[in-house]
Amino acid sequence: MKTNDSLEFAVLTGCMRISKESIFIGLNNLKVLSVADMQFYEYFGFTDSEVRELLKYYELSLNYEDVKEWYDGYQFGNVEVYCPWDAVNYCDELRADSNALPQNYWSNTSSNEVVRKFIQRADMGTTKNEIERLVAGEVIKKEIYQELTYKDMYNSIDNIWSILFTTGYFTQRGKPERKAFIWKFPIWRSVRSL
Repeated sequence: MKTNDSLEFAVLTGCMRISKESIFIGLNNLKVLSVADMQFYEYFGFTDSEVRELLKYYELSLNYEDVKEWYDGYQFGNVEVYCPWDAVNYCDELRADSNALPQNYWSNTSSNEVVRKFIQRADMGTTKNEIERLVAGEVIKKEIYQELTYKDMYNSIDNIWSILFTTGYFTQRGKPERKAFIWKFPIWRSVRSL
């Protein structure tokens, strides 16, 4: 990117940091913003008013309750948002078939292999119990490490919480206390894809 004279500004998105920035790798001086940051938080999903507008535009307003029940539930900063990928795909399905049922579209967009490996490695005590509590709809308080890289992710079973957060399985509730967040599964149906 540095040698591209036609590029003035770039945005890279992904689920985790690729590596620790360095002056020697050719990609440095990055500004990393995640869903835990207050800046741009409303752009990580659709707000309720945007979903209502989308449904109205496509004359699908009668499906609002289904869309809200299935795809709402993320909290970024101070705003609750819907999963945009699911909301758009469900609208597309409804336009072709007015009887289409909601489903999880995002769970089929990538492999869940990393999450499965962590769950298999989870000890029979604390980590497993906490996962079971989340699946049951409860909340837990855990620290996450946004600076975690792919290279370091398997160093500790405790990294499961950062992985689940950065890949969209978790959403925060309330305000964080330093690195400690109160976590919940945003949409309980997403748990089925694990």
